[in-house]
Amino acid sequence: MSDDDRIDDDRIDDDRDGAARAAVSFPFDRMTVQRFRQTFPRARWSDRQRAWIVPGKTARRRIDRWLALEEARVDPFAADKGRDAYAFEPILSPYLNVDDDGFRIKTPYSRKLVEEIRQIPFARWDGDSKVWRIPFASYDALVDHWQTIEAEARYSEPHERARRAAARKGTDEERATRRRVAERRRRRLPLPVGDLPPTDRPIATAAYGILVLDEITGEVVETEDLADLYPDLVGDHVWGIWRTPSLEELVQTWPSRVADGDPQRQRGWWLPTLEELREARRTARSREQRAARLSSP
Repeated sequence: MSDDDRIDDDRIDDDRDGAARAAVSFPFDRMTVQRFRQTFPRARWSDRQRAWIVPGKTARRRIDRWLALEEARVDPFAADKGRDAYAFEPILSPYLNVDDDGFRIKTPYSRKLVEEIRQIPFARWDGDSKVWRIPFASYDALVDHWQTIEAEARYSEPHERARRAAARKGTDEERATRRRVAERRRRRLPLPVGDLPPTDRPIATAAYGILVLDEITGEVVETEDLADLYPDLVGDHVWGIWRTPSLEELVQTWPSRVADGDPQRQRGWWLPTLEELREARRTARSREQRAARLSSP
């Protein structure tokens, strides 16, 4: 996708109230993007998901209708060709099923899996059924990506994760992991003495993402004892005590335009960008909604 057509956005601007939305990906060409934008003027491109995000409770149904029209426009016989190709040479896998609408992929969660499936034209997530849906017209692309998808799905199975965890027991890797977890639980962050961050707003950090500093203690950081946890520490640092920001704080925070290569990032903290804030807002919203459900009678 060209720079003219990409919108570096992960979620829509009016997502603060937890509004419903749906994601869709499709082969890029300017005319397709133009037709899509005409049909979904509020849609935004998500670089992280590699997909278009469409807001609204009926987004999924509207996307399905649009996809059907686009598939027919590209090749009116593409679905029949894909259905016949699968019948002649089926993909046999516990992660793949087929129905009248096309293919259904159901796997354990993995970010790499999501990124791989997103590369298949017209792939979409069906939140009601908890499956990925692929039309018959995309069969050739599905075949091209299937080996990677299946390998990652097997790698992500719970029993495989448990086996790898058992194999790490007693190793240097496990000890390092436990040390990182223990350090995070202390809710402290080394801060450069000559460039301290504000304590009245969320900041982005290389170590722990977006957080809010409650206090800068003034206690000097013994950097030689923490080289494995904070490898980029240079110069004098003091400890700051942090907490997780609330959704309201994140919503009220004005985004920064700091780029990825900006020198400010080298100091370990910076004012968060719009993309970073939207990701944090999504996480905070989910966390607060989950807490509200658990506390309700």
